[in-house]
Amino acid sequence: MKLSRPISWFLLVFGMWSWFIWITFVKNLFADASGLAFDAAGDPTGYLWVHLALAVTSFVLGTAIGVIGLRGLLAIRRSVQD
Repeated sequence: MKLSRPISWFLLVFGMWSWFIWITFVKNLFADASGLAFDAAGDPTGYLWVHLALAVTSFVLGTAIGVIGLRGLLAIRRSVQD
């Protein structure tokens, strides 16, 4: 299956956007002073673990989606050169 150029770009940009958003979120999560991510003793809470799991899942899916978009763009480039 071949992806179109706009779809390939969309997937690539979506993957990069996912990384940008979730890296920012994880930084903010660890800098949290509201008591959601860490309790009064400084121990991680369930909130931290759930959101960290969501972030890791989003990193994996964002990477996979970005790679699919990149491979689509490279395939289009190779077909144009042939």
